Amino acid sequence: MKQKFDIIQSTCLPIAIDNCNTDLIIPARYLASTTRDPKFFGDAFMHDLRFDSEGKPVEDFVLNRPEYKEAPRQGVHEIIVGGQNWGSGSSREHAAWAIAGYGVRVVISSSFADIHRNNLLNCFVLPVVVSPEFQQELFATIAKNPRTMVRVDLPAQTVTSLETGHCEHFEINSYKKYCLMNAYDDIDFLLEDKEKIEKWEKAHK
Repeated sequence: MKQKFDIIQSTCLPIAIDNCNTDLIIPARYLASTTRDPKFFGDAFMHDLRFDSEGKPVEDFVLNRPEYKEAPRQGVHEIIVGGQNWGSGSSREHAAWAIAGYGVRVVISSSFADIHRNNLLNCFVLPVVVSPEFQQELFATIAKNPRTMVRVDLPAQTVTSLETGHCEHFEINSYKKYCLMNAYDDIDFLLEDKEKIEKWEKAHK
């Protein structure tokens, strides 16, 4: 989902599952689908934790609790605070599709599986690495106040808890930062310099 990325200020979905693997994020049976419909994959996000074998919502799972059940939208639940080693397991890109399709634009964790982290970036979801201490502070603050707001500033590369005022700097590849801020995928980036590329090709025939 291509959207220009600048500053996201939102409440958060606290998914405190360490080593949350891609099979939990989206079960393997959804990988056979040929659709790229964001809603299809969003509906499959965390499906087997959200619903029981009869398709009924699991009431005590975080995404089904009244304070977090509201669908993500601007300023509401656009940020996940996840456990450490988020996105471990298989390299399925569908896991990033599911997160983006659910409406999430930022995932905050103390660590990410490398391939999943890159898949998130390619799906215009920003993975933000914070210290374990800040991660646990966010979980504690959100538990006390589910309306806790977090501000993620991509240009400044900072994440701030508006509840506590605590702020941390995060790292991001400069190329991926540029692409996110301009809503570019890899092809868009190349097309931006189409005239320069064509000029070079003509000069080097």
